[in-house]
Amino acid sequence: MRAALDPRSVAIVGASENPNKVGGRPILYLGRHGYRGAVYPINPNRDQIQGRKAYPDLLSLPESPEVAIIALAGDAAVEAVETCAGMGVKVALVMTSGFGEVDSLEGKAKEARMRAVAREAGMRVVGPNSQGLANFGTGAILSFSTMYIEMPAEDGPVAIVSQSGAMSVVPYALLRARGVGVRHSHATGNDCEVTVGEFASVVAEDPAVRLLLLYVESISDASSLAELAGIARERELPVLALKSGRTAAGQEAARSHTGALANEDRVVDAFLEQHGIWRARNMAELVGSAELYLKGWKPRGRRLVAISNSGASCVMAADSATEAGLSMAKLSEQTRREIGNVLPSFATATNPIDLTAALLSNSGLFSDILPIVARDPGADAVVIGIPVAGQGYDVEAFARDTAGFANKTGLPVAVSAPQASVASTFRNAGLTVFATDAEAVEALARYLAHVELMRHAGWAGRPPVVRQPGETVMLNEAQALSVVQRCGIPVVEHRLCFTEDEVALAVSELGIPVAVKACSRDVVHKSELGLVHLNIRDEQAARAAFLALGEALERHGLVNDGVIVARMARGRREIMLGGRLDPVFGPVVLVGDGGKYVEAMPDARVLVWPFGEAEVLRALGQLRIAALFKGVRGEPALDSALVASAAVALGKLLADPVSGVVSLDINPVMVGASGEGSVALDAVVYVEK
Repeated sequence: MRAALDPRSVAIVGASENPNKVGGRPILYLGRHGYRGAVYPINPNRDQIQGRKAYPDLLSLPESPEVAIIALAGDAAVEAVETCAGMGVKVALVMTSGFGEVDSLEGKAKEARMRAVAREAGMRVVGPNSQGLANFGTGAILSFSTMYIEMPAEDGPVAIVSQSGAMSVVPYALLRARGVGVRHSHATGNDCEVTVGEFASVVAEDPAVRLLLLYVESISDASSLAELAGIARERELPVLALKSGRTAAGQEAARSHTGALANEDRVVDAFLEQHGIWRARNMAELVGSAELYLKGWKPRGRRLVAISNSGASCVMAADSATEAGLSMAKLSEQTRREIGNVLPSFATATNPIDLTAALLSNSGLFSDILPIVARDPGADAVVIGIPVAGQGYDVEAFARDTAGFANKTGLPVAVSAPQASVASTFRNAGLTVFATDAEAVEALARYLAHVELMRHAGWAGRPPVVRQPGETVMLNEAQALSVVQRCGIPVVEHRLCFTEDEVALAVSELGIPVAVKACSRDVVHKSELGLVHLNIRDEQAARAAFLALGEALERHGLVNDGVIVARMARGRREIMLGGRLDPVFGPVVLVGDGGKYVEAMPDARVLVWPFGEAEVLRALGQLRIAALFKGVRGEPALDSALVASAAVALGKLLADPVSGVVSLDINPVMVGASGEGSVALDAVVYVEK
């Protein structure tokens, strides 16, 4: 695949004299952008194309090209790929559309045919339905996008890899409009053979790349994304991903666009987070913080200092910071005193720092105040709001002093300035400027949160443990509890009974009160069918429950696997643990609030295997009930360590092919405070047949 970024030779199958056609645009670009390799236009109807010698077919070329662009329609494209494979081409770039994205049967079959012949020959296929590849560092612009005419290229530190052609050039255009250079802009299309993750892994190896942006509509190969994350971690390369298809409507649109299946959204979130990849919600977020990443800062935390010559801007910056997950830095008494000595008495020396109209009469305020802020150990980043300036203000001095502060201290700085003249002055000083306080704060917040995520991504680069199970069968509850117990999770003390006398004996052994539940491999939710009797307080009631449950199972046509008599367990909170095998991401574990309302009021976090107890504890801290794990209103903290170890045990169980377990739900787990003990009360387990 590296040949696709800097090929020694390129053939264009279906070459056109017209530079505005799919087969003509790459020839124009290769000449315009200084590509140094051989270019072979192929068209049986022309001797020359755009001033270059043309050839009737691939087999007439003087050498086997490293890359062949396929700009032919339908079956002709497939035949061209087969010819490329036979003659030793390294990469076939199929621009043609009309495959799996529009026809899930015949189109996918053609993609499979191309994939099979390529893999047998050791060739790679990018596409089909690819707008093309562009490396402005080497001049290898193998693309038909008009964007590179409309927005002139400039080599730079940013790389873009996208499944969508349009979304490979939209961030390019937005970055170029801000003066940011882009080195790579690649569209992998339908990913029939080379996946977006594989291609991005190769791009990530380029030492000139300092920021990598991804656009993904579906993930079929999680291992390649994990490999990308490993390369990125080694290079300290930030990777941001815009994964569309968050909603049902978006997932349906993605299926019609790329011909691929959309992934479950919360699992995608968990996977990207595990690997230190920041997920943007939209295109504005994908590119909005880009310039901040290119400054080379090493932020130490997420505490913000806001400085402005407007009290309203100060208030809005504080609001935006709170909403974005940043905390306003609490400046030390010494810092406040030093700032107070600089500012007039009517200004505000606390954070946010309101300079008021004093900025108009004292152009040195920034040079005086910023060094004081830099010395405060609680200041991690600074946002500077200049809602109004211009005539009478020494904006050049403000910008110069702010840039000097950022360069000397390494503290991240973002500026908001709605006036074009003020914004351009700060931007010319090398600062990142936004139109509003909210945009500046939100961009800083995303950047700082991603840096923190990258620090915590200890599992980045670990490939998922993917296995594809066959047919499955559900265990009954007694069998399910046995599985749970074998993986080290305490279960409620219980007995499986088949007669009234066995029930009576269980009651005497366990003590009252007890729960009496039907045991059947045919039912998941027993309460709705009247198959659970709680708080049984004597032998006679237990015997009656046994008979009633047998009748209920028969009435509903369910297999009777006996009756479970279980001790009534107490705890401080019902927690839910679950897991399943995802066909793309492998073992996925869910931790969250439990009980019978889990579907109606979900409060859970997803973890993708492999992970450790530290990751589980971090996930528990993100729940709405997180405070319960610390203790509230005089109550002791819940035993989070037990929940963490149980979640890790579930991941190991699902990752072990010998276990045969495909999915497992434990709800509820009665969790107490540390030392009080916790037990699983019920479980549903599916295993391979």
